[in-house]
Amino acid sequence: MSINQLPQTMKAAVMHNTREIKIEEYPVPQIGPDEVLIKVMAVGICGSDLHYYSHGRIGKYVVDKPFILGHECAGDIAAIGSNVQRFQVGDRVAVEPGVTCGRCDACKEGRYNLCPDVEFLATPPFDGAFVQYIKIREDFVFAIPDELSYEEAALVEPFSVGIHAANRTGLQPGSTIAIMGMGPVGLMAVAAAKAYGAATIIVTDLEPLRLEAAKQMGATHIINIREQDPLEEIKRITSGKGVDVAWETAGNPKALQSALGSLRRGGKLAIVGLPAQDEIPLNVPFIADNEVDIYGIFRYANTYPKGINFLSSGIVDANKLITDKFALEQTQEAMERALNQKSECLKIIIYPNGLL
Repeated sequence: MSINQLPQTMKAAVMHNTREIKIEEYPVPQIGPDEVLIKVMAVGICGSDLHYYSHGRIGKYVVDKPFILGHECAGDIAAIGSNVQRFQVGDRVAVEPGVTCGRCDACKEGRYNLCPDVEFLATPPFDGAFVQYIKIREDFVFAIPDELSYEEAALVEPFSVGIHAANRTGLQPGSTIAIMGMGPVGLMAVAAAKAYGAATIIVTDLEPLRLEAAKQMGATHIINIREQDPLEEIKRITSGKGVDVAWETAGNPKALQSALGSLRRGGKLAIVGLPAQDEIPLNVPFIADNEVDIYGIFRYANTYPKGINFLSSGIVDANKLITDKFALEQTQEAMERALNQKSECLKIIIYPNGLL
């Protein structure tokens, strides 16, 4: 498609107030020399989207103007800038949603997720992907094979969080791991643990639907915390030793404390979920006596090629997580369902250019 064939305007799902989204006409973005224009085919609803939708802010990031949510996305290249070399119009792609400066110390060290000048889709003040077209710099776009659906390609984004946690904690084949919280990020973290060869994957949650989905993703043991004490059960499964690695993905203080307590001596803890409060009591003598390593997890870096390869290989079937599909015009309905029906739905996908 040439620039002349592109529409001048597009539909966008615009948040005007908390729990208020309207469908409006926006100009199709104009691309620069190093950018591509993407026709957005699938976007996942993320926990951060729900937080902005219901509260209008996450920490220092405040929605103070009409705002577009959505950052887990995939689509087709609709136009390319004059300097773009890697893509042609029509290529199917996954989008890494955080464009970084490439010049700061963090970027040069390969930890570009820590770039202070990142422009991340659907993080104020930068609009997101609940639109028909987005533009993004070429180096944050990745080709996907024919066997990978747009929906799976969109899920590379939450999958990347698990891959990053695996890299940070040095997860090894044959390891034992506990993952606390089976929301969409937690479920994709299970997939990452399986892809990295963990032999024992123990998960906790209180929703039967999510625990069953965790089994589908590769969990070897599930613990319903309404019915069982997670620490007692983990000790039983590991013959009293504890796990090599624990990831807290729920953003829940009790889950974080359980994740810490589940570790063996010399174990590793990754904090993935963000709790509502800034400070949580942790057992410092346990941390010191057992030489526990604690890792903060902020998004991801250098994960997309591996994530695409993992999902394309069929090692896990991310399509099993998709429970609901909505057209762009139904974005508010989709957000309300994601917010209020957590016992019934796992991953919700929005289709800005029509249901596939």
